[in-house]
Amino acid sequence: MRRIGLAVVLTVLVLAPLAAEAQPGGKVWRIGYLSSSSVERERTRVAAFWQGLREFQYVEGKNISIEERYAGGAFERLQELAVELVHVKVDLLVVAGAPAAHAAKKASSVIPIVMTTIADPVGMGIVANLARPGGNITGLSDFNTGVVAKRLELLREVVPSASRVATLLNPANPSNPPQLRLTQAAAATLGVTLVAFEAKHADEIDRPFAAIRTERPGALIVIGDPMLGSYAKKIGDLSTKSRLPAIYLEREFPDAGGLMSCGTNFEHLWQRSAAYVDKILKGAKPADLPIEQPTKFELVINLKTAKALGLTIPQSVLLRADEVIQ
Repeated sequence: MRRIGLAVVLTVLVLAPLAAEAQPGGKVWRIGYLSSSSVERERTRVAAFWQGLREFQYVEGKNISIEERYAGGAFERLQELAVELVHVKVDLLVVAGAPAAHAAKKASSVIPIVMTTIADPVGMGIVANLARPGGNITGLSDFNTGVVAKRLELLREVVPSASRVATLLNPANPSNPPQLRLTQAAAATLGVTLVAFEAKHADEIDRPFAAIRTERPGALIVIGDPMLGSYAKKIGDLSTKSRLPAIYLEREFPDAGGLMSCGTNFEHLWQRSAAYVDKILKGAKPADLPIEQPTKFELVINLKTAKALGLTIPQSVLLRADEVIQ
């Protein structure tokens, strides 16, 4: 009898995993992904998000699927796209960019929302505070106020003669005016005069550069924005054509021919956002999950562009670079 009992036990132990594998899959979570930017610009970031999801054992088509919507910098489309995702009954929304976060918040006060790149979520009225966001939104901020001053300092190291610096921003993005004010404060400390130029849409990008050539500043700061980021190559080309050394927030600018970038490592943020998705799908409430501040930054320098501009990047700056593009 004992031998029979042991055989039964062994049989059960061997077959149990097979039976479990044979069981029909559980719930397939449907995630809505809403971006203020374009598919092309988000490709590597979405790949980083998927990498993060895989680390938590999420597999596309098996236990998770993603509905993606991109505004391509046309912020006026975001509300319609957000409502569309709500109507297809997603379990959770992941949003990229402050305009997308505002649209998602307006579209639903019930569906959990994980934000990936919001400069100042409290100042822009998206969450109540960083420690306890409240409501249905949590996630990651991409902003560290110290980086704003650092960009201007780096620009002055590379172009010491730049006493007048142009800034390019998108006033339609609620995160851009606060960043401009911080840049102005940093400029006052360094004795630099800022001249601000604006572009709300893609067809307005050429106009500021015509004005910039008239004003003849010594350098340019491009404030982070999904619309401007979607046209990184065009802006980089216009900067070089205008003989204007420029610094950017996102690395896609030097990747596309811009001079240099200093800012948050965005792929790291997207990968980290998967942890928020996992916690919420396992029962955590967005209201109780603190907003995560950026911890990983990168400096990228394009030496080919520096040569085209007739610039020699100081060795002290090159040594601090995370990547130098030859």
